[in-house]
Amino acid sequence: MEVKRFSKFGLSLEFLVIFLFLPLAFYCHLIPLSPIPALWLVAIYCFARLRHDASFDRRKLWNLAAFHPRAQQIFLLFLVSAIGVGLCVAYFAPQLLFNFIKRDPIFWALLMVLYPIFSVYPQGVVYRAFFFQRYQALLPNDYWRIAISALAFSFVHIIFRNPIAVSLTLIGGVIFAWRYAATGSLFTSAFEHALYGCWMFTVGLGDFFYKGAR
Repeated sequence: MEVKRFSKFGLSLEFLVIFLFLPLAFYCHLIPLSPIPALWLVAIYCFARLRHDASFDRRKLWNLAAFHPRAQQIFLLFLVSAIGVGLCVAYFAPQLLFNFIKRDPIFWALLMVLYPIFSVYPQGVVYRAFFFQRYQALLPNDYWRIAISALAFSFVHIIFRNPIAVSLTLIGGVIFAWRYAATGSLFTSAFEHALYGCWMFTVGLGDFFYKGAR
C-alpha cells in the first residue's frame, strides 16, 4: 500500500513538473532555451520512459494501419474546420490572410515539411503516447485522460502570450487526444495535428503560435 501510494505521489509530482511547472518557467523566462529544443528534451525523456515500460505497446508510436479507416472522417472534419477558420481570418483580420505565404513562400514550404517532424510528432509523444500510458493510475478512464491531456496541451501554449493560441489548442487538444485514444495510433493523431497546425501557419495565424515565447 505504501509503495502504491508513493508511486502515485511520484507520478503526480512528475506530472506537475512536466505539464505545469515547465510551462510556467518558460512563461516567466526562467529557462534559457527556445521551446523546440526544450520540447525535444522532454520528448526524449518521455520516449525513454515508454521504452522501459513493459506494459506499453510500442506499435502505438506509429500504427499506420489505423489511419486508413479514419482518413475520410479526419479530412472531412479538417475541411469544415479549415473553412471556418479561414472565413474568420478573412472577416476579422483580412490583413493576416495567407500573409506567411506571400511574405516568405520558401520558408513556408520548408516549415510545412519540418513542422510535422520536429514539432508535431514530439508533442504527440509527450501529450498523447506518454500521457495516456504514464498516468493511467491517476486517470483511470479515457474521458479523463482526453480532458486533462487537452488542458495540458492548451496550457503549455501560454508561452506564446495570447488567448488565440491557448483557446485553439484546447479544441485541437481534445481532437488529437480523442483520436489517439480511439485509434491507438500516434501517427494518426500526429497526422491530424499536423493538418491543423500547418493550416494555422498557412491561413495567417502562425504569429500566434511562435512569437512571444522568448
